[in-house]
Amino acid sequence: MSDHKTRKTRQGAVISNKMDKSVVILVERKVRHKLYGKYIRRRVKYMAHDENNQCNIGDTVLIEECRPLSKKKRWRVRTIVERAV
Repeated sequence: MSDHKTRKTRQGAVISNKMDKSVVILVERKVRHKLYGKYIRRRVKYMAHDENNQCNIGDTVLIEECRPLSKKKRWRVRTIVERAV
């Protein structure tokens, strides 16, 4: 058994980059309703650390879990998957 734990990752869109070294990421997932079977959109906003201020609004990014960096920041931008047009 390995001691190394893999970090959680999420993929989402940048909706705010007004802060210094921080971005807000909107992660959307589809969940099937237990009774009716219809797929429902669930949205969560995460604050993530962007060390070099590379992210722009509309970019799709991959974020990973990390130690608490501030009151609300517990995620770090790993890579920019797709740039906004």
